Amino acid sequence: MNRWLMKLSLALVALGFVSGAQAVEIQHWTTDEGARVYFYPAHSIPMLDVRVVFDAGSARDKRSGTAAMTQGLLDMGAGEWDANAIAEQLESVGAQLGGSVGRDSAALSLRSLTDESRLDAALTVFTKVLSQPTFPQADFEREQARLIQALRQQKQQPGAQVGKAYYRALYGDHPYAAPSSGDEESVSLIRRVHLFHFHKRYYVANNAVIALVGDVDRARAEAVAARISSQLREGEAAPELPEVVAPSASQQRIEMDTQQSHILMGLPAVRRGGPDYYALYVGNHIFGGSGFAARLMQRIREDRGLAYSVYSRLSPMSELGPFTMGMQTRNEQREEAIDLLRSNLREFIQEGPTEEELQKSLDNIIGSEALRTDKNAELVRYLAMIGFYELPLDYLDTFSDKVREVSRDDVKAAWQRHIDPDNLVQVVVGASVEAAPEKAPTSEAPQ
Repeated sequence: MNRWLMKLSLALVALGFVSGAQAVEIQHWTTDEGARVYFYPAHSIPMLDVRVVFDAGSARDKRSGTAAMTQGLLDMGAGEWDANAIAEQLESVGAQLGGSVGRDSAALSLRSLTDESRLDAALTVFTKVLSQPTFPQADFEREQARLIQALRQQKQQPGAQVGKAYYRALYGDHPYAAPSSGDEESVSLIRRVHLFHFHKRYYVANNAVIALVGDVDRARAEAVAARISSQLREGEAAPELPEVVAPSASQQRIEMDTQQSHILMGLPAVRRGGPDYYALYVGNHIFGGSGFAARLMQRIREDRGLAYSVYSRLSPMSELGPFTMGMQTRNEQREEAIDLLRSNLREFIQEGPTEEELQKSLDNIIGSEALRTDKNAELVRYLAMIGFYELPLDYLDTFSDKVREVSRDDVKAAWQRHIDPDNLVQVVVGASVEAAPEKAPTSEAPQ
């Protein structure tokens, strides 16, 4: 089972969205300043998890790497506090900050006890970090130097190089093409003032989703959300991203002295919340998204021994995210493995899964709901995802039913609509394969 599926299954159970369980409504409202709020009360432990997500991912960068540096330096200074003061105040009340940044979004999260004085102190720090970052010059310079050094090191890492080249080939001039971390040139051009400008434009209430999961009632949740939202500028929502233009089929190989080739191939195929998502998802689970149970793993690794790692994945985003096949194989068997990967995709698109494959996949996905967790920190991520991508409030509640309804014909039709095997982008990082030298003729008579 892939990691995303495992986490979603855990979330379904923890929220009460299991077969035979009573559905629990996710509560939703909008603050006076325009932030959209999603709340689920969970009273098993005296904790509150808060996650604020902004449409402020790397797709909004003018200089690639700005979004990542802005998010990464939020807690280095805020208002009158430096990084040490922020850390000490959080530690004194047992609270934790976290965060992330991707192509679509940037987020800051807080985990705190719900004791009134502790939560009040934690929220004071959280709102100041969110709304009044100072991006200290010394910390900015240190982070910039660290990031540039990391990007230089990535030039020697085939996995990093194939991923960056793959996204450039997939997306061309689209904002999704650039890596979230930027590149050496773009990061070196970023100045501290650019972080202030980026924060002022995108870290605003009308561009925010606030997700809350924990041991508070609706009134207290509303007070927490209002407190966060009121500290943000109202601002404006980020504009729609441009539509993704499907690239033409292409093949690229990057020379690198490695024993194994790293291979990625695919195309833009799936938007978060798209009508064919469930059929694409179930199909991917069967084809290459379920580890050793997947068709690709069985046919290419287990049956033929042509790859150490082979998989497929769907990466839905605000605009078309990629369907990707990935593989690592020895350089000398690279072409054979690529041909087999392509032929398996073509067969799957033409014929769809077998009934046995479908039933095993559905049983695996739906049966995983028997898992249990109390990890509110995971649940708040799902609420934030629902809010950010404006998915139905019953998304988690209906997930299993939607999966259960998928048929072989649904999978086949969806894959034929969205995945064209003749229009794949392919990127390979690996060493050239020299032709084996011919043996010199011998004058000895055969024995």
